[in-house]
Amino acid sequence: MVFYRSVSLLSKLRNRAVQQPSLSNSVRWLQIQTSSNLDLRAQLKELIPEQQERLKKIKSEYGKVQLGNITVDMVLGGMRGMTGLLWETSLLDPDEGIRFRGLSIPECQKVLPAAKPGGEPLPEGLLWLLLTGKVPTTEQVNALSKELCTRAIILDHVYKTINALPITAHPMTQFTTGVMALQVQSEFAKAYENGIHKSKYWEPTFEDSLSLIAQLPAVAAYIYRRIYKNGEVVSTDDSLDYGANFAHMLGFDSPAMQELMRLYVTIHTDHEGGNVSAHTGHLVASALSDPYLSFAAALNGLAGPLHGLANQEVLLWIKSVVDECAENITNDQLKDYVWKTLNSGKVSKLYEVVPPILTELGKLIWDRALGLPLERPKSVTMEWLEKHCNKSKSA
Repeated sequence: MVFYRSVSLLSKLRNRAVQQPSLSNSVRWLQIQTSSNLDLRAQLKELIPEQQERLKKIKSEYGKVQLGNITVDMVLGGMRGMTGLLWETSLLDPDEGIRFRGLSIPECQKVLPAAKPGGEPLPEGLLWLLLTGKVPTTEQVNALSKELCTRAIILDHVYKTINALPITAHPMTQFTTGVMALQVQSEFAKAYENGIHKSKYWEPTFEDSLSLIAQLPAVAAYIYRRIYKNGEVVSTDDSLDYGANFAHMLGFDSPAMQELMRLYVTIHTDHEGGNVSAHTGHLVASALSDPYLSFAAALNGLAGPLHGLANQEVLLWIKSVVDECAENITNDQLKDYVWKTLNSGKVSKLYEVVPPILTELGKLIWDRALGLPLERPKSVTMEWLEKHCNKSKSA
């Protein structure tokens, strides 16, 4: 169901894109820069110094500029509406939805390399875009795809750790456990223990992030096959790209499913920084926890009923509709069932839930490169709020 909603979303975005000005006439076209360098790490090594200087300039010239007023409602409402995070890789546009480094989904579909002419963009291309702010060439994407294949090695202890859990354990519990089992190979943890200078933090963070991104599909597919396919594991196919290989390991090899997985992974790679999983990963990483620890924490946030687990609740709700009303349900029957759900006190998220982020690890690399500080928002008590408000009223 989530996959089909994604396709529906993209169909609408395509229709909107037809009405938009040509991409070549857009300011965002400036982001499409060519480079012969096929090494993503080398690209970052060139970009990081200039971005570090950019951040210093912003601090020195605009550090005292106010971004808005904080109200009591914001404090009591879980910081909703507060501007409090630097998140370069994506931004939610009120009219056009998510933008990755300034590019909308239809624009990404136009300019990112695809596995076939006119096909859906490859997730590796969006990863390159998120990290560098530049649209990659086909050669760069192919090189990154091959590098991810070389990093996608899962040691036996990871599977043994997952297998120690009962098969009835929730998939997210098993997924987080698998990520934590991978953590023993963290290059950042080793480098920090050996006294690496903070100006170099981004380098082992890059290594961990790319390795984890490479390993996640195999771990996720293993858990899926363990729970739903009697543990019959499908081996990886190194000839396939990231999205197609994930579909293959899940057990789906049709070209249509491969294209759908490329699309699905691409459009859900990042979703601003304020959602629970993104903010959790960002917060934990700000304490210099390595990418494995940070991503595992993000997954635990994602598993909450009001975040990623809401997708599961939607599917269960849809199943309950089919069980009670059959598949050929009429509009009136569906309307009655929705009211029944709402009147029972349960909140239907059918048209609100957006599939969660699969990976936000590239953001951690930039956190380390820019030396962003430990996140520690100031909290206050109700007594403090009452005194502050009364003081403001009498002033």
